[in-house]
Amino acid sequence: MFFELSKIAGYLASPVHMLVVGGFALTFWPQAGKRHWPLRVIQLLLGILLSMLVFPVGNELLVPLETRFPAPTKLPSRVDGIIVLGGAVDEVFSGGQGYLSINGEAERLLAPVNLVRRYPGARLVFTGGSGSLQAGPLKESDKVRLLWRDANIDRGQVLYEEASRNTHENAVFTRDLVHPKPGEKWLLVTSAAHMPRSMGLFRKAGFDVIPYPVAFKSTGKNRQWYVPRTAGTALSNIESAVHEYVGLWVYYQTGRIDELFPAP
Repeated sequence: MFFELSKIAGYLASPVHMLVVGGFALTFWPQAGKRHWPLRVIQLLLGILLSMLVFPVGNELLVPLETRFPAPTKLPSRVDGIIVLGGAVDEVFSGGQGYLSINGEAERLLAPVNLVRRYPGARLVFTGGSGSLQAGPLKESDKVRLLWRDANIDRGQVLYEEASRNTHENAVFTRDLVHPKPGEKWLLVTSAAHMPRSMGLFRKAGFDVIPYPVAFKSTGKNRQWYVPRTAGTALSNIESAVHEYVGLWVYYQTGRIDELFPAP
C-alpha cells in the first residue's frame, strides 16, 4: 500500500499539477456576486507558474541535493562492486514502441562503461524492476540487459535485481542479492539529486557504499542567474527537486532513513 500511495501522492504533489488543478477549479467558482477574490488567486497561480518558467528556480532547489554528496576526487584503487540504480528507462515509451527509450537519467547507464574498464574484476549490479503502477510486460532490467549486451558491458556476468519498485527496495533487495562482506568497497551510481535519499536508504539497510553521482542538472552554485532554455527543462528540474525533498521527508517520517537530509 505504501508503494501505491507514494506514487499517487508524488503525482499530486507536483508543483505544476497543483497550480494547474487549482487554477482550473477556481474557474468554476459560482457566478453570483463579485469574483475578484478567485480571479486574483488565479492570477497569483499563473504568476507563480510564469516565475517557474523564467527564473532558475529548479537550479536553486537542485543545488543542495546535487552538492550534498560530491563526486569523489579520487576513486579507490580497488572496487569490489558497482551498483547502478534504475530510473533511466522510460517504461511507457519503451513498452509502447518496442524500442529502448531513455530519459534524462541516461548517465546512470553510461557510467558503467568506464567503471567496468577501470575495475574489470568488480561485480556489476543493476537494480530496478518496474516503478510504474501499471507495469508493462517488460521490466526496466530487461531493456538494460539488452543495452549493456550490445555495448559489450554485459558478457553474462552482470547481476540484475528485478523485483524492486522504489529506492528503498533497491537497497534492501540488492543487499540480499550480493551479501556484501565487511571491508568490501561498492560504488553506488545514481543521479546526483537522488544521491542523498539513496545513501540514507543504503545506510539504513546496513550496506556501506561509496557515492558516485552522475546526471547533474544544476550549475552547482546558488544565486546564479540564467533563464532556463525551455519550459520543459525548467519545470522538469523543479519537479525532480520537489520529488526528492518530498521523498526524503516521507522516508524519514516512515523510518526508512535515519536522517532527514543524509550527509557524508
